[in-house]
Amino acid sequence: MPRHDLPESVADPKAPPIAHARFSIGEVVRHRMFDFRGVIFDVDPVFANSEEWYEAIPEGIRPRKDQPFYHLLAENMESTYVAYVSQQNLVPDDTDEPVDHPAISGLFKAYADGKYELKREHRH
Repeated sequence: MPRHDLPESVADPKAPPIAHARFSIGEVVRHRMFDFRGVIFDVDPVFANSEEWYEAIPEGIRPRKDQPFYHLLAENMESTYVAYVSQQNLVPDDTDEPVDHPAISGLFKAYADGKYELKREHRH
């Protein structure tokens, strides 16, 4: 029963859409538009970075905030780095090659079947 002493938006809140992650921790993925790939080490159910970071993305390619965003140990032909990428911009990596990032050994065990196994101490 709605409370009549509150505005309608508060008395009868609408649940946010539930975004389901297509990828999981340890999966190797590739960016849809840019030439880099990486292994997922964390997932945010919706955008959880700074507004400044978001506004720096050109408006024409800026992703929606209401989707999962993935933290990647990423690599391209020149370097390794950490990337934060929206679900809409990721595709599975089909090279079956491991990612060459120096932080992988600190988080993951063996690479097999296109996926890394998270070390026990990093599971929750």
